Amino acid sequence: MRPRIAILNPNSTERMTTEMVDTARAAIDGLADVVGLTNHRGPASIQGPADAERCLDGLFALVDEARENGAHVAVIGCFDDTGLATLRSTAGLPVVGLGEAGCLAGCLAAQKFAVVTSLDVSVPVIADNIRAMTLDARCAGIHASGVPVLELNAGAESLRRVQDAIDRTAAAHPGCSIVLGCGGMTLIANQITAPARSRIIDPVVASVHMALAALS
Repeated sequence: MRPRIAILNPNSTERMTTEMVDTARAAIDGLADVVGLTNHRGPASIQGPADAERCLDGLFALVDEARENGAHVAVIGCFDDTGLATLRSTAGLPVVGLGEAGCLAGCLAAQKFAVVTSLDVSVPVIADNIRAMTLDARCAGIHASGVPVLELNAGAESLRRVQDAIDRTAAAHPGCSIVLGCGGMTLIANQITAPARSRIIDPVVASVHMALAALS
């Protein structure tokens, strides 16, 4: 039986679910079936603790739906790893968080990693998660691009602002890997130019590979 990976989008934006699923399918090239589920009870994007709190009931229901429909592993499609600890203890299947997977991949790619996320409101949440993973000694910094999640597909201007944030981060932390700190950034990941001596980590790609590893 082919493994089945369910990407659970905690927010209500279908487009973002589709983008993450498309990226995941391309990354694993047929090694598993990848499906996406969207939390229509959640906010349009997850930006900070208040949004995370609003999405939880719907997200927990998505895990039940995924399991009932044959998923072998679930991926929480939000870099904040919303609800991850609770779901790991209750879901009845392996659960992978975008943030955790991205940061671990960043550690493999270089001795230190930095995160470029969307807005300043997301930085404390990500920092707390990195400390909880005991990866804070490996994290060189967390930087906001100033581009809201829902504007990441707005074209050249949003791409330029994210690229500028990545370039500044690479200049501040030479040799670090740079983790894209938002699931919505997967849409522009292949348009980003990696600065010299830096690797760009798309957490959607990292999470789907980790999902496969959890089943091996």
